[in-house]
Amino acid sequence: MSGFTPRVKAVLGPTNTGKTHLAMERLLGHHSGIIGFPLRLLARENYERMVAAKGERNVALITGEEKILPPGARYFACTVEAMPLDRQTEFVAVDEIQLCADPDRGHVFTDRLLHARGMVETMFLGAETIKKILKRLVPAAEIETRPRLSSLAYVGPAKLSRLPPRSAIVAFSAAEVYAIAEMIRSRRGGCAVVMGRLSPRTRNAQVALYQDKEVDFLVATDAIGMGLNMDVDHVAFAGLSKFDGHRPRPLTAPEIAQIAGRAGRGMRDGTFGETASCRALDEELVNAVESHAFEPLEQLCWRNEKLDFTSLDGLIDSLTSGPPMLGLVKGNDATDLVTLAALSIDPEIRRQADGRAAVRALWEACQIPDFRKLATDTHTKLCAKIFLHLRSEGVLPTDWVASQIAGLGRTDGDIDTLMARLADVRIWAYIAARADWTRRPDEFQASARQAEDLISDALHEKLMARFVDRRAAHLTRKLDASEDEELLSAVNARGVVLVEGHEVGRIVGLNFHADPAVSGAEKKLMLRAARRALRVEMPRR
Repeated sequence: MSGFTPRVKAVLGPTNTGKTHLAMERLLGHHSGIIGFPLRLLARENYERMVAAKGERNVALITGEEKILPPGARYFACTVEAMPLDRQTEFVAVDEIQLCADPDRGHVFTDRLLHARGMVETMFLGAETIKKILKRLVPAAEIETRPRLSSLAYVGPAKLSRLPPRSAIVAFSAAEVYAIAEMIRSRRGGCAVVMGRLSPRTRNAQVALYQDKEVDFLVATDAIGMGLNMDVDHVAFAGLSKFDGHRPRPLTAPEIAQIAGRAGRGMRDGTFGETASCRALDEELVNAVESHAFEPLEQLCWRNEKLDFTSLDGLIDSLTSGPPMLGLVKGNDATDLVTLAALSIDPEIRRQADGRAAVRALWEACQIPDFRKLATDTHTKLCAKIFLHLRSEGVLPTDWVASQIAGLGRTDGDIDTLMARLADVRIWAYIAARADWTRRPDEFQASARQAEDLISDALHEKLMARFVDRRAAHLTRKLDASEDEELLSAVNARGVVLVEGHEVGRIVGLNFHADPAVSGAEKKLMLRAARRALRVEMPRR
């Protein structure tokens, strides 16, 4: 292979252009490869695709919380942060490369853009907004732009009660999601719920609820914007601003397009608009989303990857040093740096962080993700405890780790309690995945997975119980299908009226009495179903 120049290619375009599918085909066509995804869910989903094509012993999954590493693995599905770039593989790909501009995670994506390379082929996938600066920073890259496979059209506002079936309603806080989901349940029979805090298992179960048409509506946060390829025909925005972890702010035009682009997959066209109290999208923004035309990115977020572990102060100085070239800027201080800075003023931590190995160990402890985001010093104290245990004992105390994980495997509590518990499990799954930190890593990883699965299933059931009325959903779908379509109905000897197998009330003489357990919009639905079903029965009486 003397004189061979590895190929670097960027495949850019809006949602629904087949970019990820192309990258997976290219990866599986090579003898070995690594692909980095922005979400653990996507890494897991594509890991399963790779296993189906190449066999379990040849494929690895590496995320912060999960590590499946067969000894002979040649293909790696990873989160971008967890890509094992010390391994030489023929192919390397990074999905959603425009996230280089994200103030919180962008420095990781930018590092991959500048340094991650396959021995034969490298591929970056993302939005066309990155084209100009990518070409400047990686001049050797070939650029391929792809058109969307289907059209995306704005159709204006609609009330929640008038949204078409197969709609996704997007809100930007858990409180808004719950409120809208309650309204959809009462008026349309129910919905699936998708939020970023759900585990892949719960999220997949909720998506299956929608995909299997047990419900016709999905209520989601902007977590829907990446990695959910579902049969959505219409996206309705319930708001146009979000809290980004630092401050409330309006959505950018590309963010709106990323979310709206979930409507219409494959060759099927999609639509988008507003609902609830969302203000109207202005004409210029609508035109930009429909035509996928946005201002190019001018700056990417960067953080120094050449770290100085000779001292604690040296490490902080290297992490906060300025970017080396035009077009790169410092983003927000990441949680790991904030944690390190907080611990650096602790006299005991400074005393223990003596020497290159100790400073590196402290930095690795600070990189434990803060999934809880409690805005307290709880996470900082956990990282300090981990570091001090590692310094004094070399590994974490077995009984302590076991008790922490065991205490999380509970299913009591409401939806928010279970989601908070899932965040705790994710932190301990990350810790357990560090095989050099514990004496029984395999056992602890299995325990963390078991706890996550247990909580995930309980959370799915609670979401179903609160936001899904199967009877109402089924009847709504049948009633909305066609006014002329006959409903399967019967009146038994006791006068109970059954419509499509569901009890809707009772008939006494010529009077129909709806199920006394229902009221409001649900009662109106029962009366509507009964009227249709009794068109034949009433004349007989």
